Amino acid sequence: MISSLLVANRGEIARRVFRTCRELGISTVAVYSDADADAPHVREADTAVRLPGDAPADTYLRGDLIVRAALAAGADAVHPGYGFLSENAGFAAAVAAAGLVWIGPPPAAIEAMASKTRAKELMAAAGVPLLAPVDPALATAAELPLLVKAAAGGGGRGMRTVTRLADLDAELAAARAEAASAFGDGEVFVEPYVVDGRHVEVQILADAYGTVWTLGTRDCSLQRRHQKVIEEAPAPALPDPLRSALHEAAARAARAVDYRGAGTVEFLVAPGAASDARPGALDEGDSGPARAYFLEMNTRLQVEHPVTEAVHQLDLVALQLRIAEGERLDGEPPAPRGHAVEARLYAEDPAADWQPQTGTLHRLAVPDGVRLDSGVTDGDPIGVHYDPMLAKVIAWAPTRDEAVRRLAHALERTRVHGPVTNRDLLVRSLRHPDFTTPARLGTGFYGRHLAALTARDTARAARERVAALAAALADAAGRSRFGGFRNVPSQPQTKTYAAGGGTGAEYEIRYRLGRDGLTAEDFPGVRLLGLAPDRVVLEVDGLRREFTVARYGDRVHVDAPLGGYAFTARPRFPDPTAGGEPGSLLAPMPGTVVRIAPGLTAGDRVGAGQPLLWLEAMKMEHRITAPAAGTLTALPVRTGQQVEVGTLLAVVTE
Repeated sequence: MISSLLVANRGEIARRVFRTCRELGISTVAVYSDADADAPHVREADTAVRLPGDAPADTYLRGDLIVRAALAAGADAVHPGYGFLSENAGFAAAVAAAGLVWIGPPPAAIEAMASKTRAKELMAAAGVPLLAPVDPALATAAELPLLVKAAAGGGGRGMRTVTRLADLDAELAAARAEAASAFGDGEVFVEPYVVDGRHVEVQILADAYGTVWTLGTRDCSLQRRHQKVIEEAPAPALPDPLRSALHEAAARAARAVDYRGAGTVEFLVAPGAASDARPGALDEGDSGPARAYFLEMNTRLQVEHPVTEAVHQLDLVALQLRIAEGERLDGEPPAPRGHAVEARLYAEDPAADWQPQTGTLHRLAVPDGVRLDSGVTDGDPIGVHYDPMLAKVIAWAPTRDEAVRRLAHALERTRVHGPVTNRDLLVRSLRHPDFTTPARLGTGFYGRHLAALTARDTARAARERVAALAAALADAAGRSRFGGFRNVPSQPQTKTYAAGGGTGAEYEIRYRLGRDGLTAEDFPGVRLLGLAPDRVVLEVDGLRREFTVARYGDRVHVDAPLGGYAFTARPRFPDPTAGGEPGSLLAPMPGTVVRIAPGLTAGDRVGAGQPLLWLEAMKMEHRITAPAAGTLTALPVRTGQQVEVGTLLAVVTE
């Protein structure tokens, strides 16, 4: 019996495992980096052990320090969570060698699946279908598009899509460099890129006595940068023969490596027969031409496991622990019930190439009726060292349509104050016809629709203007001595706000409050019904609208039933010296310069869009390119340098 468990992880998954431990009466041990010294998972653990340093390589990736921490804290088991060392066979073996219980599959099973290339060879021998590899030296234009993938690791790192044969060598080099930096292994391979296929996976659970559960399917097709954004269970619109074949293939994969514990077998469902498939591709039978191919096996718990828990009414973490304690699984898993959808709330700006955002998370609150799994709480800093995911919001309902509607409704009413997030994109995605119609699902969703999903539609722009008016009125109430309607100065007032993080539409609000109430320029028919520093009630076109307002320095968040709005208050007298040298490329976020284009030096001629260097922040690489053709007149940074927001990276003179 496990009495004390250390989670070799941080954030949301550490808190998730701790929650189950508390229910089972198991003591908890956290590990933490200096950047996480006051993180929620540290505060919630019974015991916490410091891992000196900030960078993952010095902390959460140091298996020796984590094993030492477990022994020092008196833990008798280690749960790896996901990411970091969760799929490191050497770490699993070290845990066992120290006399600790490893909550995961045997090291041999992890090792067998650690390399995607070796895993594919093993799966082919077990009769699991997969796409045929492509020799990059022999690739032809007829085989395009191609996908370059890192053999080790995941999360979209070391992946490149190639649509022109002339780009293949450069993309191979870039993928190798990123894979070596992220995983310490630069091995990559090439396979056909299935355009707009579906990412479908099967959750498995296996005990030490030969029982393997296949806990249904999940669809994870909505992805950005090859990383998942929205997941659901069960995967919709799969014909029963294909669904059964996926379950059988996943069970074969698990038995092929003598698997134990929780894991996921991922497949790519292609929309149509593929000539480049190896024999044995899973076919849906007479009902259509879709086929499925093995992608990889994740030898750990997945981020999206809550949707499976909701549909099967299970606690997968509790089952992991019981299997590790030697318990047997029942012959058959619980039958699925209803539908569940999960959305990942990221601190990022989808309209700015998914650029990660940092700062203080002042407030995160979701309505009742949905599940929130989060690694952060109100007041926590969002830094650059780790993944930008703030939380997962999960909704369950008897049908898919109801679950999707419930999740979109909850996200729309979620209060998230702080860095820019993808919340609005999630709401629009859930309501888009290509998502609400399962037959249209595919990994190309954001490639097709991102521009439209991030565009400012007329209705939202109108609501945003009214929200800016509410912000200005609440500000006036807050500056008055007593607050409230009667104490706001009656002379004409002007307040200017920029939407979003300060880069969106700008609103100049001109208004006056007199004996006759509110007079606001360009807001005909708007009446003021109630006013306080944190609450404004307006009548807009005969409809009553209530807004709650929160201010954090020059940032203002306005929440209403139809969504939330963030503004940056502009100063009345802007600094006339603000700005930089023309052609200056400034760091858009704190991060590390991981690569500079080979041979690039000041004085070189560069072309528009030419990559100059790469920044790494929040587990992603961001390419900095030349804004126009010209001369690189300055390159003041070096590889490995840490930079802050606004640091000068390069200057390109047209």
